[in-house]
Amino acid sequence: MSKFILSAFADEIDESLTKQIEELKKYEISYIEMRGVNGKNITKHTVEEIKDVKKQLDDNGFKVSAVGSPIGKIKITDPFEPHLDLFKHTLELAKILDTKFIRMFSFYIPKGENPEKYEDEVMERWYKFIEAAKGYDVILAHENEKDIYGDTAERCLKLIETLNCDYVRAVFDPANFVQCNVETYPYAYNLLKKYVAYFHIKDALFSDHSVVPSGHGDGKIREILAEAYNEGFEGFLSLEPHLGHFKGLAELELSINIKNMPEGGPKQFAIAVDALRKILNEIVK
Repeated sequence: MSKFILSAFADEIDESLTKQIEELKKYEISYIEMRGVNGKNITKHTVEEIKDVKKQLDDNGFKVSAVGSPIGKIKITDPFEPHLDLFKHTLELAKILDTKFIRMFSFYIPKGENPEKYEDEVMERWYKFIEAAKGYDVILAHENEKDIYGDTAERCLKLIETLNCDYVRAVFDPANFVQCNVETYPYAYNLLKKYVAYFHIKDALFSDHSVVPSGHGDGKIREILAEAYNEGFEGFLSLEPHLGHFKGLAELELSINIKNMPEGGPKQFAIAVDALRKILNEIVK
């Protein structure tokens, strides 16, 4: 049976975990994809600090859908050993936070160079991630991202199929594909869907690559989620608004009143939640 579970990059609301929790409760969202918490990236926290974070989450009935890590978001030409150490630390944090998913990347490629030139090195580094993660019961979830090896659907597929590991899967980010001029649906989604274990919910325009609320861009989020739902997908939809000053805001027909909300994270998040829920109401009958 299909099931969508809403989560969020709550650091786009506020850097304070207390404030993140307070806002998410308003929308009955009880999962966080943890990237930034209390003013710093999750991987910069100590084990003891993350134990305190976990207690605060538990006390408020919250869980972590994924560690939104920066692993793999360095240059492919940068030294790897310190980064592998950071990944090992991230594995420990995921264990404390009791989450299965670690969001990861496949390394920035030097500007103007063919990513395939670095393919062997990308795979070699990922094999080391796989080895380090043995026994942790986690999914290493590769996100398609601009300017990394896996910025196209074909290379995302090649990464996952070359690694051939049952705990390496795909995070599907429609906006990032649009910003790389990749057709999200049917092309990219159909290529990757058997490996997609997690969705990031943000949309964008082909024309200027700006990020817009779900359903207002070229990411075909409605079509993708409808197909996923009809095919029995069970898992997380993680809101990542990234809206900034969205120029079409005045024209949006919202189900919520944002008139008196100050500019900033909570307002942008409210718009993002509303846009996604409208899509889900059309899909989930």
